[in-house]
Amino acid sequence: MTEHSRKARPMNSFDTTLPILTPPTPPAQVFRDAAAAVARLEELYTIATEFLHRHFADILSHGRPEARYRAFYPEIRMTTTSFAKADSRLSFGHVPGPGTYATTVTRPDLFRNYLRQQIELLMRHHRVDVEIGVSVTPIPIHFAVANVPALNVPQEGVLDFSLRDVFDVPDLSTTNDDIVNGFAVLNADGSVPLAPFTAQRVDYSLARLSHYTATDAKHFQNHILFTNYQFYVEEFEAFGRMALADPDSGYTAFVGPGNHVITKADEPLPGPLKLPQMPTYHLKRENGGGVTLVNIGVGPSNAKTATDHIAVLRPHAWLMVGHCAGLRNSQSLGDFVLAHAYLREDHVLDDDLPVWVPIPALAEIQIALQEAVAEVTGLGGYDLKRIMRTGTVATIDNRNWELRDQSGPVRRLSQSRAVALDMESATIAANGFRFRVPYGTLLCVSDKPLHGELKLPGMATEFYKTQVARHLLIGIRAMERLRDMPLERIHSRKLRSFEETAFL
Repeated sequence: MTEHSRKARPMNSFDTTLPILTPPTPPAQVFRDAAAAVARLEELYTIATEFLHRHFADILSHGRPEARYRAFYPEIRMTTTSFAKADSRLSFGHVPGPGTYATTVTRPDLFRNYLRQQIELLMRHHRVDVEIGVSVTPIPIHFAVANVPALNVPQEGVLDFSLRDVFDVPDLSTTNDDIVNGFAVLNADGSVPLAPFTAQRVDYSLARLSHYTATDAKHFQNHILFTNYQFYVEEFEAFGRMALADPDSGYTAFVGPGNHVITKADEPLPGPLKLPQMPTYHLKRENGGGVTLVNIGVGPSNAKTATDHIAVLRPHAWLMVGHCAGLRNSQSLGDFVLAHAYLREDHVLDDDLPVWVPIPALAEIQIALQEAVAEVTGLGGYDLKRIMRTGTVATIDNRNWELRDQSGPVRRLSQSRAVALDMESATIAANGFRFRVPYGTLLCVSDKPLHGELKLPGMATEFYKTQVARHLLIGIRAMERLRDMPLERIHSRKLRSFEETAFL
């Protein structure tokens, strides 16, 4: 098999005088076995990326090239002619009617289990084969070399030629959320999107995740906890070490920023010289069944950024476990708030998900959280109301809202029946709704600004000592309950729209 050469079509982004070299393009193949189909995806992706790796390394060593190099993402394609209706109880794994459906794929090694599962469901529900071939979407060089430590893409101007003249680079005009936002009904070739994200959108987020969290995507687990305080990280590491010491726990490794991995309870966990913006830790279990904790810090912008990128990993659930302001005088510091509605005044998602869109509570998540609170606290039934309140959580974008005229905000909080206020929970829930990732919120009251109990150093320190460990344990126990549920129970039909992709 030899590399193909042809003249470049006129484009204003690169030198049109250079011939284009591409790797050998194997013909598309039809598969009736999902595992074999995924293996073919991996083979095609490897051919494409190794071609780019080889030529990029050669250029870095020898200087200005004599050709332009281009390789393409692999794709999954299926066609059905039947109007047969799939099981109406299913929220994913089927297409709505006759047509051709397709999606580009990146990192099939990382998404192997996910792809195999989704393809198997299509084959089972529609009794069709899938076609695996090469798409017409080029792989940007930045994404192709992202997992090769020896190769780094230099800044524009460092080389004696423009990188754009030789390789494809990320194109933001085609890297967007149109599919999940419901704006894109068809692919450019007329086929219907098969998955919620295109390959280049996934690659974009994989690169961002590594930057913001300082851990590789391969370490992320299917159950994500978000928090807004470092104290939770310390308790998570302590819990992780206890889990590693217990041979019956099922947990196999603990990973911190810098991709430092420990497998024994007493191993040191070196930290990076400089913490990333959102330090992330992973308590790993077979097949991604563990728990990942992301310290997103304070604010809706960070909450949106983290969930925008983690969503491409298709986690089974994400929960917010952080601190909040209690709005009712009947609440005490350390009480829990289980959100069953959200007042969205964070504004970071207004363009993607208008505020008039309701964000429903998900029964499976709510039950798992309530049962976990009961287990950890030893309280149940009516007694549980002493320490936990269910109600509306308000999320705002102004940390010092108390310093403004309170008449407007307080009136809205009262009208919404809000019982707690923070800066992240509604953002995480709304993005979970938008990305079809089951979501939930369990907060802990750390201050009561409307009632004269501000978050002051002495009060905060005592609060942290007594409540953080218990709160985090509740989040972990809730995730363990969700882990044991069938996927079709967790991924609710409430999160699916009229025109929905078959892939989860």
